[in-house]
Amino acid sequence: MTSGALAAGAPAVLIAAVQICATADRKHNLACVREMVRSAAQQGAEVICLPEMWPFIGRDAAKVAGAETLAGPSVSAMRELAAQLGVWIFAGSFAEQSDEPGRVYNTAPVIDASGELVAVYRKLHLFDIDMTEGPTFLESATVRPGNELVVVDSPLGPAGLTVCYDLRFPLLYELLRQAGARVFMVPAAFTAHTGRAHWELLLRARAIEQQCWVVAIDQCGHHNRSRESFGHSMVVDPWGTVQASLSDQPGLLLAHLDGSRTERIRGELPAIEHRRPLGNC
Repeated sequence: MTSGALAAGAPAVLIAAVQICATADRKHNLACVREMVRSAAQQGAEVICLPEMWPFIGRDAAKVAGAETLAGPSVSAMRELAAQLGVWIFAGSFAEQSDEPGRVYNTAPVIDASGELVAVYRKLHLFDIDMTEGPTFLESATVRPGNELVVVDSPLGPAGLTVCYDLRFPLLYELLRQAGARVFMVPAAFTAHTGRAHWELLLRARAIEQQCWVVAIDQCGHHNRSRESFGHSMVVDPWGTVQASLSDQPGLLLAHLDGSRTERIRGELPAIEHRRPLGNC
């Protein structure tokens, strides 16, 4: 798969990352995202990317009770907006209904410039941690894991879809690259505690290892009394250089993704071609 703007010789594409602090107020979250998406389109962005769980961050019981379908209000609103503005929207993720009582999917939809839903990824790795000096999460208590890799052809070329905690599992990104991905999408609500230590380091590592662009769109700030996200959304090139980034406040990141840089880096340092089987070592 080599179509799209990240193919060799194709022009750079202006993308936007929408960084917000979502809360339990669904109407406010949607209004904020709509305003920022429109602003990004007015500034020329062709592809607009949202963070993980942008429609709602609150109590787990409310998340499950308010779970939507792919035909629900959040995805429908983004489909309508994409068609109106003529832009692609990588629509972060939302809590999608599953057929298992009490558990939802953490689902990442992709919408093309005509408003069509062209890909759906359900988060594979669930965030179950209990840190002495940090947060405690048991995502698996209310979230059901997906079971499929997803690479979608887009204006950026083939894009590998991941969500937040997936970032810690390099084999996933290797498999996505093998499936043709030239850019990795990482919508997230990365905790402030783990983000300070690992966010940029992991993003740059995934970019360097697979020689792919990485677009990381994080939540930021205090969602409620017990939950805070790190922010610092960024775009990392295949050399591992941070090309653009935000702070820990809500904002809009704009960056050009240039496929010629991918080709040059892969040509000059063909590390993937140098891999050897290690099963007998």
